[in-house]
Amino acid sequence: MRTRTTTAATGLVAALSALLVLAGCTTPGGSGPKAVHSTASTSPAPQGSGSGFEGPRPQDQNLLAWTGDPNDAGHVTAQSPAGVGGRITLVRIVLREQITWSNIWLGLAGIDPNAQLANCYLGVYDATGARVAATPDISPQLMNDPIAKPLALDKPFTAAPGTYFIALLLNGNWATNALTLKSTGAGISVNAGLTPPLLRYSTVLTGQTSLPATLNLAEQSTSTINTGWASQWYGIS
Repeated sequence: MRTRTTTAATGLVAALSALLVLAGCTTPGGSGPKAVHSTASTSPAPQGSGSGFEGPRPQDQNLLAWTGDPNDAGHVTAQSPAGVGGRITLVRIVLREQITWSNIWLGLAGIDPNAQLANCYLGVYDATGARVAATPDISPQLMNDPIAKPLALDKPFTAAPGTYFIALLLNGNWATNALTLKSTGAGISVNAGLTPPLLRYSTVLTGQTSLPATLNLAEQSTSTINTGWASQWYGIS
């Protein structure tokens, strides 16, 4: 008699368990088994930017930074020796990461084979106006090969993230429409929303034959810029 009771009780427990399992696998309305959802299968795919297109980066052309895409540097700047000779022309560049800066790339668009150039330099100033690097006299490089070319600094330096100014100094005699440089845009518009000492494009000083150790960036001027001396294109490597 005890054996039959135990067997019956065990069967009842098994039946109740099966009923509970069945109830858990159906929807509250009894319309059928619940779907088993996989997190992996229903997670939304990462959303892209649409077309997936990103504009060119300096690294795409083996450069570390630039003042703008050289593909857009179509405007040729030309000025007379009287207009820019002895003036220091500054183009601002903002670095977002630390780099080792060895060269300044200049877009030389045209040359004057009869020019007489001397004391022409490129250099780099930091946001305080301190010179942190410069090239030797680049006059010979301005007399040949009208292409984009790297001009080596006297010594590479570690450039921390921040604001820098690439300085150009020209001296000598040349034909205004012969010695020409590539540019990223019109001079007047590049300074929209900016004031000294953070102008994107400006000149300082006159009568210079070398790049001074320091500049007073509060003296940035646009008077020459506004005559059509458009912002030069530069790259960094």
